[in-house]
Amino acid sequence: MSTTPLRVFAARLAGLPVFDPAGDQVGKVRDVVVVLRADVRQPRVVGLVVEVFGRRQIFAPMTRVTGIDPGQVITTGLLNMRRFEKRSTETLVIAQMLDRPVTVRSSGVQGTVFDVAMEQLRTRDWVLSRVAITEGAKGFRRRSQTHVVEWDDVEGLHERSSTQGAEHLAASLADLRPADAASVIHDLTPERRTQVVAALDDERLAQVLEELPEEDQVEILERLDSERAADILEEMSADDAADLIAELPPETAQTLLGLMESEDAASVRRLMVYGQETAGGMMTPEPVILPPDATVAEALARVRNEDLTPSLAALVYVCRAPLETPTGKLLGIAHIQRLLREPPSSLVAGALDTDIDYLRAGASLEDVATFLATYNLVAAPVVDDEGRLLGTVTVDDLLDHLLPEGWRDRNAGRSAR
Repeated sequence: MSTTPLRVFAARLAGLPVFDPAGDQVGKVRDVVVVLRADVRQPRVVGLVVEVFGRRQIFAPMTRVTGIDPGQVITTGLLNMRRFEKRSTETLVIAQMLDRPVTVRSSGVQGTVFDVAMEQLRTRDWVLSRVAITEGAKGFRRRSQTHVVEWDDVEGLHERSSTQGAEHLAASLADLRPADAASVIHDLTPERRTQVVAALDDERLAQVLEELPEEDQVEILERLDSERAADILEEMSADDAADLIAELPPETAQTLLGLMESEDAASVRRLMVYGQETAGGMMTPEPVILPPDATVAEALARVRNEDLTPSLAALVYVCRAPLETPTGKLLGIAHIQRLLREPPSSLVAGALDTDIDYLRAGASLEDVATFLATYNLVAAPVVDDEGRLLGTVTVDDLLDHLLPEGWRDRNAGRSAR
């Protein structure tokens, strides 16, 4: 029987599903909680931060963890569902330790932490045992080197540094869904959040911003320089960008709109004309639009675009030129489910649904909800008085506005465990 201890790198736990003994998923791992003491050779891991339904974060003691596999964490199922609150004596490995500058005592090597390994002892306790370090590159075209060293051979793990970056923490968020990454960023300290935001590329930051509460969106955007803030807004969907700009001071909003690409700014300005609680205010101005002579094969090729959400990919809109919103007259909509049953060479125009009325830009939230429910749709076209397509309202747009204010901010107001 092997006596090799079970070793797990903390950053690789982020996002792993947590199951109870019956095989039901109870949440996802968000971080690892440890107690750091200078007089202890290997710090003890006291538990995991687990996000459960509703984005509530709870504390799962390591005594409740019965197994850690490459793709899952198993618990006893007896977890306290009170919100997690970090104690002053505790440290979060992923949120606080990654990217910390350190020095290896035995070799003098200087670098930054990109992961920390934890091991289970024979006593069943979990401890931090090793540190994975990236040594900065020195010289032209020289790659950075990595080292995995014993925990007690590393200096700087107990001290916070003003020079701590966020490259590795940002990398650990790369494989998470935007909503999950947003949940992690929401719980960081303002200083650490600023570091992570600086390390994220524009596209990823835009995706994360769309999933954050409005107050977090505004705070992050206002901390960026104007040029980068405008670039981020260009990467966001036009409806989300319009909602965010509407929350900014008027002078800041006009400055950012002036720095955005003219086409992107024009789309946002069109949406800002409408009230936020109307179909026009929450619609997306870039649905899948096709001309009358488009084939089914062309339609299916367009909806394969991985950047489309499932609701946007559920319908295509056949319009007369121009084919950018506001378009020419909307001739009808085609359901992808039906197009999958049609010959690829046939025309989309032969499979149109023309028996429904379309939404107007001033339609209320109740009107939109009634429309989607009546016709069993996940998206609906919005037209002007001339029947030109202005955009589409998706069910996720609607839910964003129907859910209680601050629904994204489920981690606020934590109580002690």
